Amino acid sequence: QVELVESGGGLVQAGGSLRLSCAASGTIFSINAMAWYRQAPGKQRELVAQITRGDRANYADSVKGRFTISRDNAKNWVYLQMNSLKPEDTALYYCYLEGVRSGASLRNYWGQGTQVTVSS
Repeated sequence: QVELVESGGGLVQAGGSLRLSCAASGTIFSINAMAWYRQAPGKQRELVAQITRGDRANYADSVKGRFTISRDNAKNWVYLQMNSLKPEDTALYYCYLEGVRSGASLRNYWGQGTQVTVSS
């Protein structure tokens, strides 16, 4: 069984920074892509950033130049450095792991979410 634990969310003023972390534990042989999604109240969940095993990253237009995604393949961690935060970044942020090979299984996993609130 694979478990995801997220951390780093909180309350910050506009212009501030936060760093989200997501740790995957369990018997993991490999992880294809790692990503962060977010969902604001009344809105659909949206992709914020994704990074492949080859460290190729892509970002939502709304966060380009402000957010940076990175991963540690040895530890099975993924990070999201968020700078120049805006009130519209307020949302529940979810870690998502795609193509996790654990034993004989290959599946995707969602984290439980961590709240980010940006005050104006």
